[in-house]
Amino acid sequence: QVQLVESGGGLVQPGGSLRLSCAASGFTFSNYRMSWYRQAPGKERELVASITSVGYYGDSVKGRFTISRDNTKNTVYLQMNSLKPEDTAVYYCNAFLMIGLATFDYWGQGTQVTVSS
Repeated sequence: QVQLVESGGGLVQPGGSLRLSCAASGFTFSNYRMSWYRQAPGKERELVASITSVGYYGDSVKGRFTISRDNTKNTVYLQMNSLKPEDTAVYYCNAFLMIGLATFDYWGQGTQVTVSS
């Protein structure tokens, strides 16, 4: 059974930091591209960061967020620094793999991040 379990969300003041974790099970973690997405109220889900062997970042988080993965622990992380109120959203972990015409696309349940004073 595939599971992606996010943790680490919460309430933080502007300028603060949080570290999100996503523990994966039920699939071969190292084969998958792992990503963090977020969705704010009334807005579409957007890609925050993605990693295979190197990280890719959305423009709004470049220089502030760092994505990393530990294939020995089947876990992907998102270190978020210099947080802004506009970073407030539900953050979702995603695992994606394409093999030929077949796609494997898994999502976590999300974790709330609120940046407010």
